[in-house]
Amino acid sequence: MTSVTEIRLPLADGVERYRIPQAAALPRTARPARSRTVFAAAHVVADPAAEHRPGVPAVLDWDATLAFRHHLWSLGLGVADAMDTAQRGMGLDWAATRELIVRSGAEARAVGGRLACGAGTDQLTSPAPTLKEITAAYREQSEVVQEAGAQVVLMASRALAAAARGPEDYAAVYGELLAAVDRPVVLHWLGTPFDQALEGYWGSADLDLAAGHVLEIIHANADRIDGIKVSLLDADREIALRRALPAGVRLYTGDDFNYAELILGDAFGHSDALLGAFDPLAAHAAAALAALDRGDEDGYRAVLEPTVELSRHLFAAPTRHYKTGVVFLAHLAGHQEHFTMVGGAQSDRDTEHLARLFRLAAEAGALPDTDLAAARMRSFLASKGFDA
Repeated sequence: MTSVTEIRLPLADGVERYRIPQAAALPRTARPARSRTVFAAAHVVADPAAEHRPGVPAVLDWDATLAFRHHLWSLGLGVADAMDTAQRGMGLDWAATRELIVRSGAEARAVGGRLACGAGTDQLTSPAPTLKEITAAYREQSEVVQEAGAQVVLMASRALAAAARGPEDYAAVYGELLAAVDRPVVLHWLGTPFDQALEGYWGSADLDLAAGHVLEIIHANADRIDGIKVSLLDADREIALRRALPAGVRLYTGDDFNYAELILGDAFGHSDALLGAFDPLAAHAAAALAALDRGDEDGYRAVLEPTVELSRHLFAAPTRHYKTGVVFLAHLAGHQEHFTMVGGAQSDRDTEHLARLFRLAAEAGALPDTDLAAARMRSFLASKGFDA
């Protein structure tokens, strides 16, 4: 009989009988890091009893969704909510997003948890909104975030990318938005690996020129900007931008390929973090940051570097489908009872991708209960007609 710690996995190079290693216990901490500011971008949990397909309003399991945010806060991490990892623009509509922001804000206040929430323009229904309409949509969502007591993240807008004629339009829209906020915000540069509709953001498809344009906005409004989240999956470009920021403005890495080296930094500085990868890797992030706080760089590397291969597979092209792997890992780890996603996005990755994800998660120690993870993986593979 197959051992409970063994499973047959359908991988690209054939079926492998895989013995699941026991996850090493990570040092547990509930204290926010002192040396870095870090947010884990959190996923949402769909109500499994509802209909979930593209174009259908999102219905969430609020208990499980909010419980996961408490899990992140319990590890000392900040929560970045209502963002790409929560399927903004990819299943999570504005009505559900508004409720998510309000509910998460109340929970954050109850426990003193740090919370940032995305404000965008996805409530717009016009196929070609004007810059005035785009600015008004941003302001409406920013007000919801501020009223919830959360920090505003001005998310990259598909509508603005389509409407802007050049960098001057970005400067005008962001200038008006920044003049209206009640506390410093986080800007958001999401690259085309995550969303092709954002090509040319900040006014140029040339990323060097785009970096210059956003730096002009930041320097002109530095007192109203906490930082900029950069998700270009290009470590060298991120480092160059980080070094060009005015004093006091953070670079929040969104680089799910190179976060270990970027957060560690160099003699000239480091990146803080706002990462979807830290949703399934929250315990590793917390333990690694605690090591950094102690000045233990070797300890930091020992915890975080083994997770990078897992994250690179999780965010493999097409990168926009990484949310499927995030939710799958949450199911395997016991944070939700099912593998159902808003918009039916559980179908966005194939079986072989998820089988390899299981193996990499096991090797990175990201499956805290290997018996539970094995049982759920077996059930998933059986649903695909594979005997594990």
